[in-house]
Amino acid sequence: MSLRKLLVLVALAAVIGLYIALDLGRYFSLDALKAHQASIEAYRQANPWLASAIYFVIYVAVTALSLPGAAVMTLAAGAIFGLLWGTVLVSFASSIGATLAFLASRFLLRDWVQGRFGERLRAINLGVGREGGFYLFTLRLVPVFPFFMINLLMGLTPMRAATFYWISQLGMLAGTLVYVNAGTQLAGITSLSGIFSPGLIASFALLGFFPLIAKKIVDAIKARKVYARWKRPAKFDRNIVVIGGGSAGLVTAYIAAAVKAKVTLIEKHKLGGDCLNTGCVPSKALIRSAKFLSHVSRAEEFGIRRVTGADFDFADVMERVQRIVRQVEPHDSVERYIGLGVEVIEGGAKIVSPWEVEVTRNNGVVERLSTRSIVIAAGARPFVPPIPGIEEVGYLTSDTVWDLRELPRRLVVLGGGPIGCELAQAFARFGSKVSQVEMLPRLMIREDPEVSELVAARFGKEGIGVLLNHKAKQFVIEKGEKILIAEHEGREVRIPFDDVLVAVGRVANLKGYGLEDIGVAATRTVDTNEFLQTSYPNIYAAGDVAGPYQFTHTAAHQAWYAAVNALFDPFRKFKVDYSVIPWATFVEPEVARVGLNETEAKEQGIAHEVSRYYIDDLDRAIADSEAHGFVKVLTVPGKDRILGVTIVGDHAGDLIAEYVLAMKHGIGLNRILGTIHIYPTLAEANKYVAGVWKKAHAPERLLAWVRRFHAWRRGA
Repeated sequence: MSLRKLLVLVALAAVIGLYIALDLGRYFSLDALKAHQASIEAYRQANPWLASAIYFVIYVAVTALSLPGAAVMTLAAGAIFGLLWGTVLVSFASSIGATLAFLASRFLLRDWVQGRFGERLRAINLGVGREGGFYLFTLRLVPVFPFFMINLLMGLTPMRAATFYWISQLGMLAGTLVYVNAGTQLAGITSLSGIFSPGLIASFALLGFFPLIAKKIVDAIKARKVYARWKRPAKFDRNIVVIGGGSAGLVTAYIAAAVKAKVTLIEKHKLGGDCLNTGCVPSKALIRSAKFLSHVSRAEEFGIRRVTGADFDFADVMERVQRIVRQVEPHDSVERYIGLGVEVIEGGAKIVSPWEVEVTRNNGVVERLSTRSIVIAAGARPFVPPIPGIEEVGYLTSDTVWDLRELPRRLVVLGGGPIGCELAQAFARFGSKVSQVEMLPRLMIREDPEVSELVAARFGKEGIGVLLNHKAKQFVIEKGEKILIAEHEGREVRIPFDDVLVAVGRVANLKGYGLEDIGVAATRTVDTNEFLQTSYPNIYAAGDVAGPYQFTHTAAHQAWYAAVNALFDPFRKFKVDYSVIPWATFVEPEVARVGLNETEAKEQGIAHEVSRYYIDDLDRAIADSEAHGFVKVLTVPGKDRILGVTIVGDHAGDLIAEYVLAMKHGIGLNRILGTIHIYPTLAEANKYVAGVWKKAHAPERLLAWVRRFHAWRRGA
């Protein structure tokens, strides 16, 4: 704690201590007020302005210090100053005092509370940031809630002090009027509880719902304004139309059909989207073949005398990739979804009104569908930066690389993110001379630096030229040779190549769906609220087109919320939950993560402890000749509650599942440690890292007494 905070805390403690020691509370009782009412009234008549000032200062002090007595002082305002002037004094004094208490709480406690409980409070902070004014106004209207607690707790949130002040002044006005008015009839009041009858408290409680009702009315007015230029159909052909047949679209349609809604799914290319056709499935098939080759090259590690390497044709490898895609394809096929009760239309979709979608079928037939709700699940595509000369040299992306049948001799991979890293390593293992160009200082920038270092070191051993801090400036063709000109530390670097793979990120598909025509707000992605609603409440977005995560599993996760909210709003809807989002990058060593990593925790000022277990000590990893990597767990200081986990090593994407479950359901490291894990498996690493945490938190005092106990039993 800083010296300033310590001094403020000591001063507050001293004032409160004096209040208690001198029994000043006796002056703030109803009996004391009645006993001294005449003398106080006489002083006010003789010194009206001074009396008002003294009263004002005392009221501010009592409220700011959260001392008991504010209720009696409010009665005194009515008894001494009358309804009008008493209300003015109390209204401003109570608001100023409350704001001072708010600021004191913020100064003394907010940093500590946010640092210790920041991850738990994230949702509350976001809620206060969006609608804190409504929450505060509601609480101020209901006198059941102690105002001093509201002051202190709100000080721990991100709410602006000015906002807190004016909402408090407005929200407390009704209660102030009741108390001040009661004070004008002080002689008839026998107890503070008599001021508020059950009926009056119930009225205030109902009044507390006013902001919520008002918000609903405001939302309805906004919606009416949004829909003003459109004619709503008298009835609808469908409950929901889903645009896009990728992960988000397929799951949305599946859920809608499962609850017996009439649903139409529109896809202009192939069902399954990027994941099945150009992303997850083909890339993992390619990576598996490349991994086999890497094992062949490591044959001697497994006690096998290698005579010749594996003989392969790259075209056969790519044909296997397509065979795998075809094998998985029935899971996402038109036939399957028709069987589930989904109407599947192969064609392009354009939203022409909030309730109508125009479909141009692949056979050229155009029709218009009416629907209560629309879900946009149009996905994303690879981003190709406007680097001079890139069109002239030609380029590959994660969408088009699957057309290759001849292995590139020299391959430049632009980008050091997950896609770039996975494909760079795969092609290097097939024999391409790979140069990976990344403008940032390390690969996989979203992971911790030690993760990036491990991956970069492995890439270096496998012959990949990892060029960090290299910014691609221009592509040229000189004497028939393609060359990338990059800038590194102020100097020009020339990198010759035969093919370039662009893997610098993905952009949402926003064009061609009528979004701009009807006014659906979109920036880099479609703008949505916490319910995945767009600027039109009956139009939703999910998956890559909505963000903020571009993973197949998060698209499916969002799809549940989009489907349920689209079908059951306004009766019931759910805020999408991003509290536990896992992901993996399928390089070697494999990298998986859920929750916070150490870099993020430090950047966000979240207090944490780190427990590490190095997999080179794990029996199964040693037996598999895969003894590398680690499990790193972030926990709340002094507790076993998990904030985040990073795993680097063989099958990290599978091992992380235990921690995803643990974080989702509040399971701590103690329970993981107490769970039987099969020996010998890689999953034991999860138990051993829990043991590392336990050892660091061993109860030393108890163990000292136990040592004495055992010594006593030995007769020592």
